[in-house]
Amino acid sequence: MELQEAQNVLATAELIHGADTVHAAVHRVAGEIKAALAEKNPLILCVMTGGIIFAGQLLPQLDFPLDFDYMHVTRYGQDTQGGKLSWRSAPWTPVKGRTVLVVDDILDEGVTLAAVKDSLKRLGAAEVLTAVFVDKANGKAKPVQADFVGLPVPDRFVFGFGMDIRGAWRHLPAIYAVQGE
Repeated sequence: MELQEAQNVLATAELIHGADTVHAAVHRVAGEIKAALAEKNPLILCVMTGGIIFAGQLLPQLDFPLDFDYMHVTRYGQDTQGGKLSWRSAPWTPVKGRTVLVVDDILDEGVTLAAVKDSLKRLGAAEVLTAVFVDKANGKAKPVQADFVGLPVPDRFVFGFGMDIRGAWRHLPAIYAVQGE
């Protein structure tokens, strides 16, 4: 996205969740994860690229033993609507017999997260849990529900805090919706 277009997108966007709300939600989710997984020595898998902001702020708050790795799977690429699932990188750390927590940015239709969860189970994970920063209220039946959710978002195209719009604004500390969506 060109500079001026990116600036216009942000200037006309609607703030959905401000930085303070986002920060508080990360802290709350960290507490929920600690309560559930502190005694399990889990493998935390970040779904790239969207999950990186959430994972980067979540991990320092998890003060218990864990392993960390990543996977890169997407349905979006530079598009604004999901398409075919694309596996770009599988985790390097073996999942067999492990409790795995998958960390991602958004639960939209749930297709990607369901495929990731099924794949990890086929690889022998003992338990697969999911943490998403936002859950989109799109009114659709989703094939998977997240175990840990930061915040709800409306059924609009959202960006910020890991979610991008055609490559732009993933790094924002707040969550916005595109104007007119």
